[in-house]
Amino acid sequence: MGNSPFPTKLKDFGYEFKDGVLKDIKTGSGFEFNVSKDAEYNQARYEALGEVITEEVYALLESEAGLQRLPVPVNAADGEPTTFVFASANYRTADKLLLLVHGSGVVRAGQWARRLIINNGVKEGTQLPYIERALSAGYGVLVLNTNDNRRVTGERKQFIRDSGTPEQHALTVWDTYVRGAAATNVAIVAHSYGGVVTLNLAVRRWEEVQKRVSAVALTDSVHSMGGARCGPEVQKWLAEIS
Repeated sequence: MGNSPFPTKLKDFGYEFKDGVLKDIKTGSGFEFNVSKDAEYNQARYEALGEVITEEVYALLESEAGLQRLPVPVNAADGEPTTFVFASANYRTADKLLLLVHGSGVVRAGQWARRLIINNGVKEGTQLPYIERALSAGYGVLVLNTNDNRRVTGERKQFIRDSGTPEQHALTVWDTYVRGAAATNVAIVAHSYGGVVTLNLAVRRWEEVQKRVSAVALTDSVHSMGGARCGPEVQKWLAEIS
């Protein structure tokens, strides 16, 4: 975004979240996509706004839900690119733990759908309602960030170690943060490609997952049992708990 002609702050776009809904600061109206006769400009502006929305959602996870960022990988060297997940303060000690896994594409931690956030608001487009309900029920929470896989410096693209793909990210989060947590009951909510990520996690960490994951909710999942190379054991397990 360093070379972008668009703002990097929501207020500089002329918008704000009011009661959780994106509004024009001056008029109070909702988001307007077509502000120019140039279709490419409108799309570029929308995408730039989406990047700003990502940072806004990150801030909401911290300010509204009280979550904290945890690094991935946890043992990065100085100057090494990293990403992060969000965790509740009780994620290590709670006897119940909720993992939230978004889909593919531009969405990042805390988001279900960027379009819904922009057009309908944070209640429909973000994971905040799930997080708030889980915390009120005594769950610890971990919010994965499976699409944040690389950093770009100039023309150089560098994949983040142990988080180069969504599947690898989830495995690393399990190994680093879930494995050592106290929870004996782990629940997973996964959307779209998050279902693929979840199934891969089950296959690759089967001995642990079958003992600790007690519920899986898949929304619009695009997984297939064959694609994840699931044996009958995993298929039976998923049918029973999802």
